[in-house]
Amino acid sequence: TCTGHNMDYSDLYERIGYTFSNPKYLSHALQRTAFAREQNISLDETMDYLAVLGDAVIEIVTIQSIIDSGVTDKGEITRQKTTKVNMSVLRKLAEDISLPDFVSWGKGEINMQIWTVGRASAECFEALIGAVYSDGGISAARTVLKNLGFI
Repeated sequence: TCTGHNMDYSDLYERIGYTFSNPKYLSHALQRTAFAREQNISLDETMDYLAVLGDAVIEIVTIQSIIDSGVTDKGEITRQKTTKVNMSVLRKLAEDISLPDFVSWGKGEINMQIWTVGRASAECFEALIGAVYSDGGISAARTVLKNLGFI
């Protein structure tokens, strides 16, 4: 039912091939602002900051992967990055690991099933990668993206 609050994350750990040393990052990554507002939880404990960070980390890891594959032309790097890093791809990755099932959504988001349209699931995926990066650094983020077949 997509109300991931206080759940066992061992399935998610298995799906991404990573276990958090500090689960606080994961709990923030899986907490929507709407849910936090409804529950009077500090907005510092929501996914927003981790989604911004995760977006940047995904871009860095992707660009490095493209360069490592032998591409050095700036235009070609940018073209490949744009093809690989987009809302549809990130949303599909989120769906592939059932990420929306672990997220604490607001009541309105649940009623609208917001995870089925638009950016919501992609943002959750970005937040997850931001949390992995915060917990284990760039190599952990790269490993998770590799495990999921993204790079």
